[in-house]
Amino acid sequence: MEAIIEKCCGLDVHQATVVACLLTGTSSQRPKKEVRTFRTVTRELQAMSEWLRAEGCTHVAMESTGVYWKPVYAVLEGGFDLVVGNAHHIKNVPGRKTDVKDSEWLADLMRHGLIRKSFVPPKPLRELRDLLRYRRKLVESGSSERNRLLAVLETANIKLASVASDVFGVSGRLMLDALIAGRATPTEMAKLAKGKLRDKLVELQLALEGSVGDHHRFLLAMQLRRLKNVEDELEVLDKRIEEKLEPYRAQHTLLVTIPGVNWYIAAVLIAEIGVDMTVFLSAYHLAAWAGVCPGNNESAGKHRAGKARRGNVHLKTALVGAATSAARTKGTYLKDKYHRLRARRGNLRAAVAIAHKILVAAYHMLVRQLPYQDLGGSYLDKLDETRTTSNLVRRLERLGYAVELKAAKPLQSAEVFS
Repeated sequence: MEAIIEKCCGLDVHQATVVACLLTGTSSQRPKKEVRTFRTVTRELQAMSEWLRAEGCTHVAMESTGVYWKPVYAVLEGGFDLVVGNAHHIKNVPGRKTDVKDSEWLADLMRHGLIRKSFVPPKPLRELRDLLRYRRKLVESGSSERNRLLAVLETANIKLASVASDVFGVSGRLMLDALIAGRATPTEMAKLAKGKLRDKLVELQLALEGSVGDHHRFLLAMQLRRLKNVEDELEVLDKRIEEKLEPYRAQHTLLVTIPGVNWYIAAVLIAEIGVDMTVFLSAYHLAAWAGVCPGNNESAGKHRAGKARRGNVHLKTALVGAATSAARTKGTYLKDKYHRLRARRGNLRAAVAIAHKILVAAYHMLVRQLPYQDLGGSYLDKLDETRTTSNLVRRLERLGYAVELKAAKPLQSAEVFS
């Protein structure tokens, strides 16, 4: 196979070291090979960069190994054509495996142009991506803390969750504080209810008659403090995310017009796929990369059901959440499509299918800079009517009839009941 790159380097990246294999030579000659090992401290990574520049290296390839490739990428960014490859796609044949051989294999693949370039967004989007991924972890942490607190209430036989729809709302927080203080009676705590919850004073009084001891109060106080800390951190983080989103405000405004897509999911879309859609061959390549397309499983000409690809787990999770929200948005095409699919394929497959449609819509919206235009909840009904009519006409024509369609005269009420 003919080489297409004259000077390239393969990097085998680890936590403490990086092995660099530099190949130089024209396509018609055997390449000259030079291997060096560097530590991953910043000074030595900069020395590696200077060495590659001095040798005239133009392309550098590495595997996306955990997070270890990121500091290497940051040092080399801007000076070379960097290719971050999927480790599953460039796996070497079994046999002798060393760090040097791995770097040689990467360099050889790069020299022949056999490494598919993974999508790495620019630095501002990488920073936004880090913030949003950490926000997801904080939200999950807060949800876990709420569940643990509710479990402690149940062990103390406090049935507040059975009466109040939101234990952590204004009324619920006041009652929890009074419960921890241990000086109020169930009747006094019930009277702390606000709004519509005051209609359930009797039920609240019964629900708050438990056996709360010092052990329960200690745990409840600690869990409430941790929950408050998470909520404060989320507030600070959201402000930071809003600042990082400012250069992409126009695209963000477009994306929130999609049913089921709120400000957070729109921000995740921007952070994970960027705003320049030319990096993806088409909307369907993007959907496959995200993991919201069914997999292919064909053998001997027979197609079997295939699992969806793993894809980008952060993007896929956000899209499935958006699909679930869209399925509850009245009068929309996505809701009607979701319920039709759910009847045949189940909840999860229907949600992934709607996630696919949301991502394809987002792709075209970012390409054309146009807001979302909903087809309406009756679109599929009209489409089915058109298809049924066309099929019947074709069947009659195959039997030798000339068919001319004419709208029927609407029946009067007297004719209906005659």
